[in-house]
Amino acid sequence: MLNTAEVPTPTASRQALRMLISSRDAAALARLKAMTQPLAGLQVSTRLVSNGHTDPLYGLEQTPDLLLLHVSQLWREELGALQQHPAQQRPPLLVCGPLEDRDCMRLAMQAGARDFLPEPVAAQELLAAIGRVSLEARDGQAGGGKLIAIMNAKGGSGATMLACNLAHTLSAHGRRTLLLDLDLQFGSVAHCLDVHPAHSHMEVLQRIDDLDGVALHGFCSHFSPTLDVLGGRAGELCLTQDVQLEQLEGLLALARTTYDWVVIDLPRQIDHLTGISLEQADQVYVVLQQSLSHLKDAARLVRIMREDLGIHGDRLHVVVNRYDKSAPVSLKDITDALHCGEPQRLPNDYAVINESQNTGVPLGLHAPRAALTQGIRQLSLGLIGHEAAESGLLKRTFGRLFRG
Repeated sequence: MLNTAEVPTPTASRQALRMLISSRDAAALARLKAMTQPLAGLQVSTRLVSNGHTDPLYGLEQTPDLLLLHVSQLWREELGALQQHPAQQRPPLLVCGPLEDRDCMRLAMQAGARDFLPEPVAAQELLAAIGRVSLEARDGQAGGGKLIAIMNAKGGSGATMLACNLAHTLSAHGRRTLLLDLDLQFGSVAHCLDVHPAHSHMEVLQRIDDLDGVALHGFCSHFSPTLDVLGGRAGELCLTQDVQLEQLEGLLALARTTYDWVVIDLPRQIDHLTGISLEQADQVYVVLQQSLSHLKDAARLVRIMREDLGIHGDRLHVVVNRYDKSAPVSLKDITDALHCGEPQRLPNDYAVINESQNTGVPLGLHAPRAALTQGIRQLSLGLIGHEAAESGLLKRTFGRLFRG
């Protein structure tokens, strides 16, 4: 028999989103329902499946706005039953349960899962996942991720430092983030975050036509539940001519649909790989320091970006790393030469960043109160929006959903 228990929400209005939690395990159902209690703007119902039906949508008079499915040992049948529904008739789906099997995760994505949460499910991760899917359902958005490209104007300016720490900061806001190292020969993001890649970006690029979001996640190294890293492996020699343009385009497209943010650490060169990354980027950051040689190279690079790659307006930003107000090259000099608006400044904190990179611990964890950490946090808030700065995790994730 199918048992459906409605959980009335005191503050739910006619616009409240309806979420169904379905499971064959009564204890798991109770735990998941309890985790959703902070969500006063959702109308939550639960369904305990205790007969031969494996379709969580079987017999429903009205399709929910969101479906949270706790899969059992019958996951093949449960996810397969969902696939039998036309795609346009399936609600946005979150899947949780014993998902050790890669085939289970793959089938979940094929059934339309926006996220999967292996047990034991953390309440914070569940609420963040519900929030992302709820915002898409409420706003009617497809949920494409944003691509951020970072490049040095001159070698050693600090682009890799910025890419690693910006990606970590974005992920710390609960946003699924991919840090992609496209320096095929001398990439160092894995070292900066102390991850040890089992797979390389070359493997992903060569197989991109056969990959989905689950497979891409599997190829990555995982710094945290919300931060994946994809780069090269030590000892591998990779040449740019070994990568076809279509392969990189496929990787960027898949990354956008899988992650909220894709942060790319680009090498200081213009070729078909950096060119397509810069052209597709939502935001481009050029990093330099306050010297005449940095400024000359930055002027040349910015001109190429504008005239040859068509990067204009508020897509292009300049970041002055190791800022010194007494340096002979001033912010005004940089502004006048590059015409990119007022540069964004990161303070000079060599000792802190050196310790961070040597230990493989990002600044947000190593020195959360350092001036450099605060500067990078301001960059991230400029991307996310000031609303995130004024609220905690729940308000940040659900502020728009439960407004009014």
